[in-house]
Amino acid sequence: METTLRGVGVSHGVAIGEVRHMGTAVLEPPAKQIPADEAEREQGRARQAVEAVAADLIARGNLAGGEAQAVLEAQAMIAQDPELIADVDRRIAVGSTAERGIYDAFSHYRELLAGAGEYMAGRVADLDDVRNRIVARLLGVPMPGVPDSDEPYVLIARDLAPADTALLDPALVLGFVTEEGGPTSHSAILARALGVPAVVALPGAGELAEGTMIAVDGSTGEIFVEPSEEKKAELTRAAAERKAALAASSGPGATSDGHKVPLLANVGGPGDVPAAVEAGAEGVGLFRTEFLFLDDSRKAPSEEKQIEAYRKVLEAFPEGRVVVRVLDAGADKPLDFLTPADEPNPALGVRGLRTLLDHPEVLRTQLTALAKAAEGLPVYLEVMAPMVADRTDAKAFADACREAGLRAKFGAMVEIPSAALRARSILQEVEFLSLGTNDLAQYTFAADRQVGAVSRLQDPWQPALLDLVALSAEAAKAEGKSCGVCGEAASDPLLACVLTGLGVTSLSMGAASIPYVRATLATYTLAQCERAAAAARAADTAEEARRAAQAVLSGE
Repeated sequence: METTLRGVGVSHGVAIGEVRHMGTAVLEPPAKQIPADEAEREQGRARQAVEAVAADLIARGNLAGGEAQAVLEAQAMIAQDPELIADVDRRIAVGSTAERGIYDAFSHYRELLAGAGEYMAGRVADLDDVRNRIVARLLGVPMPGVPDSDEPYVLIARDLAPADTALLDPALVLGFVTEEGGPTSHSAILARALGVPAVVALPGAGELAEGTMIAVDGSTGEIFVEPSEEKKAELTRAAAERKAALAASSGPGATSDGHKVPLLANVGGPGDVPAAVEAGAEGVGLFRTEFLFLDDSRKAPSEEKQIEAYRKVLEAFPEGRVVVRVLDAGADKPLDFLTPADEPNPALGVRGLRTLLDHPEVLRTQLTALAKAAEGLPVYLEVMAPMVADRTDAKAFADACREAGLRAKFGAMVEIPSAALRARSILQEVEFLSLGTNDLAQYTFAADRQVGAVSRLQDPWQPALLDLVALSAEAAKAEGKSCGVCGEAASDPLLACVLTGLGVTSLSMGAASIPYVRATLATYTLAQCERAAAAARAADTAEEARRAAQAVLSGE
């Protein structure tokens, strides 16, 4: 009998297929003692396994490119962390095997992360994955992972490690469903980049029996278990209509009555550019520069290396707009040479612009590299700072840009409620705002974006979040300046219409979402978008806001 479950839809599309579960295994090695004269050999085994796993993660990242590359390189850094390796060596020196030394050292670090606040606890899944890969290599057993199948299927997992998500084959993995995760988790972001329908935060997903037929709607978050032939036909028809609308949609983003809403791409580096160009992106609304700094956590990349990478992205959008976010380090993106290791709550400590202002030479080098990369190119370069809290922050960043000789617009990201509440004040120092809705939701609701248990509060449809978006957009309009959205909220086609109605002037998203947003925007007038926005803000819950906006746009 057909039943319906509901999780959080994080990647558009419909997948219909049989359930296959992610392979799991207990990878806890036995606790046996070794003679003292074997310690050096075991330490060598441990180091070889660490280096092999790190190399494998980097290779997977190179194959995947883009955002996945940055995530996997960060995992490789975890594997090679000098303090962890030193701990492993100490444990082996007093009698542990290589396998047990790795397992116990990582378990100790895991406990530290789990107790360091919700934000850092969200990195535990990544740490577990690295540990399992190293231990599996030492034990000589296969790494639990994506099932081996000749037939397409829907993948079910408790959560998906970035190394697994990055290299999913869309020809075999029709879609995936996870019990944990949230709309802005690594799995969700990578699913959108792959264009694979996905639903996360579905309690009890692991209880779906192997081989069960299900239909996954990545837009609504609905899972239909043992769907009827009528339901399959309905979903297939809707997917075909959506695909036809996408094919017919082209050109710049605009409402049906001609109100322009530039549709830009979020990119993590040169590897993301081809997909953005193919999707018809009108430029880049968020160029995350962290990927360059993840190559070596002990020092910043040289000015020359930065110039080369930045220029590749700038050259891809002649006459287009490219918005670069300077290094956003700290919290879940620690760098040994920049971020303190002993902060009790890194998400609320020295991160983003605060880190750069503490290390002005790193900011100066990056801004100088950007200035040189843009020389002679007909591109509209804009540079923005992450985690701006107030006018003082905005002024410090603008001053640094001017001192570096940067000929570009300077902007501020709105990721902290204080920035939205005092947006007009901040706009006295900078020329544009860009809303990072992922972090803005996290800080507004005190809800870690990596924790599935609080995914209700991470929903970008939350009316309180829409209020903060409206405040920012209204402030920018009053000052005659622009206010875009570069967070994951922009990738929801219906929400994109609401954001437009709130006064947002541009939308930036993963390349795979651009055609969906373009086609949906072109269906409605600006006045309809404004009415939908007003209806959503008048609601009390995220679900009510979504339904209210949908009702307005569908003419109900």
